[in-house]
Amino acid sequence: MIARGSLCLVAVLLAGCTTSGQQNPLRTAEGRQEAVSAYIQLGIGYLQQGSTESAKAPLSEALKLDASNADAHVALALVYQTELEPKLAEEHYRKALSQRKGDPRILNNYGSFLFEQERYAEAYERFQEAGADPMYGERSRVFENLGLTALKLNQREQAREHFIRATRLNRNQPRSFFELAQMYYADGDYVSARSYYQWFSNIAEQNAASLLLGVRLANVFEQRDQAATLGLQLRRLYPGTAEYKQYLSEQK
Repeated sequence: MIARGSLCLVAVLLAGCTTSGQQNPLRTAEGRQEAVSAYIQLGIGYLQQGSTESAKAPLSEALKLDASNADAHVALALVYQTELEPKLAEEHYRKALSQRKGDPRILNNYGSFLFEQERYAEAYERFQEAGADPMYGERSRVFENLGLTALKLNQREQAREHFIRATRLNRNQPRSFFELAQMYYADGDYVSARSYYQWFSNIAEQNAASLLLGVRLANVFEQRDQAATLGLQLRRLYPGTAEYKQYLSEQK
């Protein structure tokens, strides 16, 4: 649900004066900033609920009060990205960065948008910029994004380095652990592959790809019961997937 505090604050700020002696809060810089923050919170609340149409109105109101507010632009960019309006999304990402150049959060979001648009070289540059800030609290995600983008650019060794960096920064990065397990398995380094796979299994739910890799590793180490158990899970949970078809072909 939308936070009542945000709704109430907007209502109070828009109500203006109730007696002749009170000043309209929107006439002061502090009052306008409070209104902008409330509108942004309201818009983000709608966005988190999946109601992008409702999110646009308060975010637009925020920009009417402060056209240079980077947070409002980022939120609108996410709205348009969700609505598959890439031109509008990019416009707002660029406006946000023009106000807070070098902001790692904005750069990471913009990079994710560019990745989604399959503009991998541009995405890689934005992620590199975001990762340059050693104080950014989500830096491990940035390096994971760098790894995924490097794979798309056929830069396999760089991808490996990025995934390792992500796991060093945060031991709760299952995608990075899994990608490393896959890479080391493909290289024939089964001991390293098993180590990374075990890390992944300890912190994440299994999916079709991870179950297939688990079966493969169990077979390498002649763990027949483990291979059978994982194969059964793959058949029961993901019977129509490409991974299950691959599993069947490898059993022949």
